[in-house]
Amino acid sequence: MKSFFKYLFASFLSLILFFGIVFMLFIGIVSVLTSEKKVEVSPQSVLVINLGMSYPELDLENPFDELTGEENKTSLFKTIQLIEHASKDSLVKCIYLISKDNPNGFASSEEIKKALEVFKKSGKFIVAYGDYISQKAYLISHIADSIYVNPKGAFEWQGLSVESVFFKDLIDRLEIKPQIFYAGKFKSATEPFRATGMSDANRLQTSEWLFDLYGQMIQSISRVRKIDTSLLKDQANRFLIQTPEDAYRAKLIDGLKYEDEVRTVIQKKIKLDQKSKINFINLADYDKAVNEAGGYKKDKIALVVAEGEIVYGKGNLGQVSSNEYISLLRKIRNDKSIKAVVLRINSPGGSSLASELIWREMELIKKEGKKVMVSMGDVAASGGYYIAANANAIYVQPNTITGSIGVFSIVPDFSSFMKSKLGVTFDRVKTSEFSDLPSVTRSMSPAESAIIQQQVDRIYMDFKSRVADGRKKQMNYVDSIAQGRVWTGRKAIELGLADQIGGIEDAVKAAAKEANLTEYKIKTYPEPKNFLEMLLDKPVNDFTSRMMKQELGADHLIWQRVKSLKNERGEIKAQLPFEFSIR
Repeated sequence: MKSFFKYLFASFLSLILFFGIVFMLFIGIVSVLTSEKKVEVSPQSVLVINLGMSYPELDLENPFDELTGEENKTSLFKTIQLIEHASKDSLVKCIYLISKDNPNGFASSEEIKKALEVFKKSGKFIVAYGDYISQKAYLISHIADSIYVNPKGAFEWQGLSVESVFFKDLIDRLEIKPQIFYAGKFKSATEPFRATGMSDANRLQTSEWLFDLYGQMIQSISRVRKIDTSLLKDQANRFLIQTPEDAYRAKLIDGLKYEDEVRTVIQKKIKLDQKSKINFINLADYDKAVNEAGGYKKDKIALVVAEGEIVYGKGNLGQVSSNEYISLLRKIRNDKSIKAVVLRINSPGGSSLASELIWREMELIKKEGKKVMVSMGDVAASGGYYIAANANAIYVQPNTITGSIGVFSIVPDFSSFMKSKLGVTFDRVKTSEFSDLPSVTRSMSPAESAIIQQQVDRIYMDFKSRVADGRKKQMNYVDSIAQGRVWTGRKAIELGLADQIGGIEDAVKAAAKEANLTEYKIKTYPEPKNFLEMLLDKPVNDFTSRMMKQELGADHLIWQRVKSLKNERGEIKAQLPFEFSIR
C-alpha cells in the first residue's frame, strides 16, 4: 500500500511538473510573439490597406497572427490617423487598396474614404485592385485614382437591399408564446417575434433610411468618377454591370489587369526600377514604424469607445457592460489630467437600465466641468442614442444609423413548449397575486400585462425626457421624432438629434477646442488588454460566439437572435433590431 501511494504521489508530482513546464513554454512563446519587432519605412514605400479586413473601434492584437501570417486588426481611429500621417510622410509614395470585399459598416467606410481623400489632396495617388470588387468595397475604393479588376473576376453594381429575419412561424411551431410590450409605433425590435413580415411603419422607415444611404453612395461615386447619377441608378436598376468589362465600359473602373500587372503600374508610378522589389507595408507594421504615441503630454482627452450591445452588470467581450463603463467613467471623472471626453458609440443599444446608468456617469463628468463630445459610428441607436443625448455636441456621418428612441420588453411563455415537447409541467404556490411576475412558465393575466406595459411606457417617457433635456427640445417635438423611428445621420442633423457631420478626429478636435487645449494626448478606454489578460479574463462563451460568427458570417445574427429569446425575462430594452443586414 505504501508503494501504491508513493507511486501515486510521484505520478501526481510529475503531472504538475509537466503542466508547469508546458505553461512556462506557452508563456515564453506568447512573450516572443508579443515582443515588438523593429519595423522601418524605406524610401518609395507603398502603404497597403486591405478593405477586406474589419477595422474595429479598438485595436485587436492576437500574437498567434505572427504564426499564421495574419495582420493584426488596427482600430478605425488609428487607421485614419495612419492614413493622414502617410499623406505627410515623404517615404510613403502611394496607397494600394486591396478591394475585394468590405465587412465594415457604411459610416466606418465613410471615415476611411474621407481619410483617403485627404491623402489624395496631398498630391499622392491611390491604386485599387481586386480579383473581384463587391459593392461595399467600391463604396471606399471608388476614391482611388486608378481602379483595376481581374479580367476574369467580377464587379458588383446592383443597388442596396435590406433583409430582415422573422421567427414567428418558428416559435409558433415550437409553441412558444412571446408576450410583447413596446412603446413607439416604429419600434420594430419585436417584429421578428410577432409578425412574418415588415409592418407598414417599419417598411416606411426602412425605405427612407435605405434610399438615403443609396443616394449618398450614388452622389459620391458621381462626384469622383464624373458619371451622371441618373446613369448610375439606371445601370443598377437594369443590372447592366455584370462583368468587369461592363464596369470598364461604364467608366466605373480604369482597366482590366492581373495583380502582377497592377504591381508593374505601381512601379512605374513611383519611378521604381522594374527589377527592384516594391516595399509594401501594411497598417500594423506602419503603426510600429511611425510610433504615433508621441511624447509625454500633461493634458489628456479621454476617448471612450462604447461598441456592442449595452448590458446591465458584467458583460462579455464585445459588449458595453454597465459595471465596466461606470467604473472607467468614474476613473475619468476623477482624473484631473483628463480635460475633455469623446464618447465614440457604435451600438444598437440594449438594456434601458444600463443605458440610464451610463447616461448618469456622463452627466456627472459634465458637472465636473469636462466637455463631452459624442462621435457616432455605424450605429448609435436606441440605448446607443440614450447615452449620447446629454453630450455637449454630437458628430455623425451622413450614413450613421441613429435615433430609434423607443423601448420594448419580451416575456416568453414556454409552458406549452415544455409540456408538449418535453413533457414538463409547472405548478406554484404564491403569497400574493403578482409574486412570480414575470414568469416564463405560464401565460400572463390581463392585469399583469397592463403592469408590464405601464413600466415600458414609463421608461419610454424617461427616455424622451433625457433627449428633450439634452437636446434642448420640447417634449411634444421629441415625441414626434421618437416613436422608435430610425434615422440616418444626415436626417438626424436636420431634426436636431445631432449637430455636425464629422468623424472621430473632428470630435476630438472639437473637444480640444472647447477645453482650450493646444497640446494633448489621447487616452483610449477601455484600456487594451494583452493576450494573457484576455485569455484569463474572458469566459468560454466569448470564444464560442466569435467562432460562431466566423463560421456563420452574417447569418450569425439569426443564431444570436434566436438564442437571445431564451434569455428574455421581461427586462425593458432600448435596442435597435440587430438582425437586419444591408447588401
